[in-house]
Amino acid sequence: MPQYFSEDASVDAVNARMGEDVSPRLRQVMTSLITHLHGFIKDVQLTQEEWAFAVDFLTRTGQICSEQRQEFILLSDTLGVSMLVDAIGNRRPSGATENTVLGPFHVADAPRREMGVSISADGKGETCLFEGRVLDAAGNLIEGACLDVWSDNADGFYDVQQPDAQPRWNNRGRFTTGADGAYRFIGIKPVSYPIPYDGPVGKMLAALGRHPYRPAHMHFIVTAPGFQTVVTHTFVGDDPYITSDAVFGVKDTLVAPFERVNDGATAWRSPFDFVLVPS
Repeated sequence: MPQYFSEDASVDAVNARMGEDVSPRLRQVMTSLITHLHGFIKDVQLTQEEWAFAVDFLTRTGQICSEQRQEFILLSDTLGVSMLVDAIGNRRPSGATENTVLGPFHVADAPRREMGVSISADGKGETCLFEGRVLDAAGNLIEGACLDVWSDNADGFYDVQQPDAQPRWNNRGRFTTGADGAYRFIGIKPVSYPIPYDGPVGKMLAALGRHPYRPAHMHFIVTAPGFQTVVTHTFVGDDPYITSDAVFGVKDTLVAPFERVNDGATAWRSPFDFVLVPS
């Protein structure tokens, strides 16, 4: 007997239209999506006007997207979806370094640099020594680990956002650990900055009484043969936005020490060890 559409039977009516040869995973995902989507609409009793507003919001979100800007990912980030997908895909045992979002400003193939050198090329900001070790869960030092690092500059912009104002590869570099498993480089103490808020996502945040700021952080991608890749940040703990990151990227274990240095070559020091798990 055909399953006709009705308010009560809406989920069954839509899901019954799937063909018999649909892949099991696609069937599982779409069945759940329809079930939750229809459940949401019934729960809030969505009006025609609200539905039209949502369609217009999604249309405007797509229209602002370009090769330089992905507003849909920004929407995913600000709704916590990106972090949830990342958390599910990167579950690790207690004590291992946790993942967080990659962010839109990573650039592949940053220059390989000698351990201990500075990655800052524009002369702005308070200098900071970043150092620590790369270890396995048993505390063994990992030789040959690569740390791909990058941050904003003192004005809160990444080099790719200001190609005419910042030197290429400013505040970026790759470092490889030796037998001691240690890394060491000089950057700047990062500063907080806003995500793009001149589009639909920014208007959504304003309507929800939310700010668009990310707390100050240094990006790391840590790779080593035989171990899971870690994509993460270390955060400045006294940043005013540390508990209200616009994209929900902060985890307690990723808040790093930033210590004032009174007699060193830098103004700050930030020690942090990375603990990897086997792939």
